[in-house]
Formats: sequence, C-alpha cells, structure tokens
Amino acid sequence: MATLYVSQRNFADHATPTGHPERADRIRAVEEALGAPAFDRLVRRDAPSGDLTLAELVHSPDYLQRLSRARPAEGIGQIDEDTFISSRSLDAASTALGGGLMALEAVVLGEVRNAFCAVRPPGHHAEIDRPMGFCLVNSIAVIAREAQRKYGAERVAIVDFDVHHGNGTEDIFKDDPTVFYASSHQMPLYPGTGAPSFTGVGNICNAVLASGSGGPEMRLAYDDKILPALDAFAPDLLLISAGFDADYRDPLAGLNWHPDDFAWVTTRLMEVAARRCDGRIVSMLEGGYDRQGLATGAAAHVTALMGG
Repeated sequence: MATLYVSQRNFADHATPTGHPERADRIRAVEEALGAPAFDRLVRRDAPSGDLTLAELVHSPDYLQRLSRARPAEGIGQIDEDTFISSRSLDAASTALGGGLMALEAVVLGEVRNAFCAVRPPGHHAEIDRPMGFCLVNSIAVIAREAQRKYGAERVAIVDFDVHHGNGTEDIFKDDPTVFYASSHQMPLYPGTGAPSFTGVGNICNAVLASGSGGPEMRLAYDDKILPALDAFAPDLLLISAGFDADYRDPLAGLNWHPDDFAWVTTRLMEVAARRCDGRIVSMLEGGYDRQGLATGAAAHVTALMGG
C-alpha cells in the first residue's frame, strides 16, 4: 500500500514577523525535498479546510473565540513572546487540521498504509487553554479525538520526536488512559516540561536527551523506554508529531541527529505499528527551523514511511 503526502496550498496565510523561525519557507523546503523523483510513488493530496470548531474536542470552550479576538484585521498580532497570529492564520490552521483529518480517513479506511502531512502552524505546544510556542491549535490532539469519536478507535498513541517537549499534547491527555503520549526531547530546553517522573495516569512516557547528544543516545532512549511502552499500550492507531529540530544544524536546540536517525526512529515506530495496528500511522509536521535540516529530515522520515 502507498504512503499519502498531504500538502497545504495556503501555508503562507499564517504570517509571522520577518526572521521568525516558524515561517512559510519551512514548507517550501519540505515541498522541494519531496518533489524529487525518489518520491514519485507518493499519493499526493491537497489539504482541505477543516472544521475548526472540532478544536473544542481538546481545547476550552472559548478557545477559538479568544484566538479570533487576538487575530488582527490586517498584519500580524502577538499572543506571547514567541507566538503570533495574522489576519489569515486561522485559515491556515483550518487546512492544517483538514489535512490531518483527511489523512486520518485515508489511513483508517485502508486507502493508504500511512500518511505524512506537511502543514503549519504546528500544534503540539498548544495547551487546553493556552496557545504558545508558535502553536495555535493542537491539530494532532484533535485528530486523536476524531479517531476515537468518528472511527471508533479505543486506544490512540501519539509519539513526539520534536526536540521540544509537546507540553500541549501532554496537558490535553494527561488524565486520559485511552491516549498514550510519548516524547523524546532535549532537556533543559523550552518549554521546560516533560520530566521523566511525570507519567500522567500511566499513559505518559517522557525520555529526556542531554544537549550535545546524538543518534546513539536517542536510540537507547527509544529501545529502552519509549518503544516498549508503546508496544505495551497496543494502540489501534499511531500518530506522530514529527519535528525535525533535533537535527544537528537547527538553531533553536542542541541535539545532533542526522537524517539516518530520523529514518531509524520512523522505522522502529513502524515496526510497532505493524504489530499492533496494521501499520496505521498519521504523521504531522511540527518543528524544524534549519531549512536543510528540515528538508533532509523530512525526506528521511517519508522514505522510511514508504518502506525504505
């Protein structure tokens, strides 16, 4: 079966200030990398607009209203020190969510084996009641809830290999034993959460990586902690928060991953998914702020999803 690649035509609708790390050029880098002949076998679809009111599945009831009030009529508004919203940011957030939901449907219905969505803005820092860390709507959390609500998935797993801990996803699911969340992340680093001692209701698995560490340390963390916990959870569906800012070139962090490390972790996650949920995986782009590091990491990730 094929791998689905979901792109987003209006990715530039979410405008950020000049020089901001989370900028539209990130998606252009991924699009260019995945336009190579090696990726001709991908099934390609454009992300449709999604129903942003589904954000209420994971965010507070007034969350969208507050985002709408923060959105300026024109130009760019500031939510916090790092997080911005422009006049059309919610349009981009809508297609980011819509792309993920389309990928979910294609995977659950067996049209494709797995999917990767190159969309923005990212989402894993958005908490129940707070947008932050470049993130407005926690799309992958909404997708997890829709997998349960619409498609009857009883147990959904989310694995996050972004270099920053996905505090928002953890915040949303920390008390829910039907959703497993695992994260490998550099510590100390923004946002300062993700201590290994925090386990939620037995559904949270945090593996911390020291600044300067690379592939060997990451592989040990996954082999010893994350992969066994994921396997024991036995999910019906695996979602991946795919950040590529652990790349050795990334300006916002200090890990030393290389493209083969992203390929390795993807392949190992696929092995668990093959055993537990018929290989069903939906991967959503999160971070990655060096253009070349993002491109090569995403290419390695998608190559692995395609079967090597």
